Amino acid sequence: MDVLVVGAGPAGATAALNLAPTRSVLLTDWRDLRSDSPSVGESLAPAARRLFDDMGILDSFLTEDHLPWYGNRSVWGAHTVAEGDLLRDLDGHGWHLDRANFDNWLRATAMNRGTTLLPKAQLQAVEPLTTGRGWLVSLSTGTRGRVQFCARVLIDASGRFASLARRLGARQQSLEERLVCAWVNGLAPRETSGTAGFTLLEAVEDGWWYSAPLPQGRRTLAFHTDPGLTATALARSTESLVLHAARATVLASLLDECKFSANSGRVRLTVANGGRLSPPAGPGWFSAGDAAVHFDPLSSQGLLNALFTGLATAEASDRLLEGEEPKPVAESYKSMIANIWKLYLSHRQAWYHEENRWPEAPFWSRRHRSGTP
Repeated sequence: MDVLVVGAGPAGATAALNLAPTRSVLLTDWRDLRSDSPSVGESLAPAARRLFDDMGILDSFLTEDHLPWYGNRSVWGAHTVAEGDLLRDLDGHGWHLDRANFDNWLRATAMNRGTTLLPKAQLQAVEPLTTGRGWLVSLSTGTRGRVQFCARVLIDASGRFASLARRLGARQQSLEERLVCAWVNGLAPRETSGTAGFTLLEAVEDGWWYSAPLPQGRRTLAFHTDPGLTATALARSTESLVLHAARATVLASLLDECKFSANSGRVRLTVANGGRLSPPAGPGWFSAGDAAVHFDPLSSQGLLNALFTGLATAEASDRLLEGEEPKPVAESYKSMIANIWKLYLSHRQAWYHEENRWPEAPFWSRRHRSGTP
């Protein structure tokens, strides 16, 4: 086998679909991918259009059931609403995604191009071959028991935990304050011209809110705060989350306007702070997506980064398979990830320092104490 990709989310599926036409690729995931577990509604930046075009899948993507994302409305640093639109973007508008369908589409595209998909597979062991190039890998599967095989290149796209890279000695590093996100996807049957097509960000004393419309008359509602703050406990039930949202003036008006109801949803709590893998690559292996570098959701770059690094790991893997020396290829990829992280930290600092209405509040004072990255 040429390439083993661990993790069948957007980054892993993107790596696989780009390699599969010319390489033998196995794409694995620990989940049962037949189930459509809900995920927080996400927006995909317009620049994804160029990536899809480069990969030859833009026309296919445009037939999927996603909503246009025209811009952002924010209550940040002031009590008034500021609006930024994407209509002037050279790539056009972005998208509010049906995330389950998006992930399934990427995996189906990878399989149509020749990828072998193996769900419910747990990595058991990985070690370099004595020949110096390639890996001996052991997996446990739900149907075939333990399987062992050789792979010439490894790609870790297993998310923040980086299950493959950690076995190779890499470690996740978080250089920022911890952040958690409590979210629920609910029904919004009456989206209007004042709510559809736009995300809303609203800062409050103990964190910040995000809301965006989703396909099929749904909307996501997400609250970001620090672990241990009172708001974290409030956000652990649907009722308390919605009641807490009522304290955010603009958000409360928007939810009322679109008749938002979260009665059919369940609040989920997830880690949301940024971090990176050290190192993000080595001779014969690469990390992609959240395994390589993950961002505070304020950046709205998580999915775009998954697609970009998935494509980048495919290109780096192909260079190895063509016979290039492993170390220079790994160093080049590591340098790219370092530049992405540096730029993100700079932007993140600027975003949080724009909000100065609650300088003594624990959530904001922690972020204002952050120095120049």
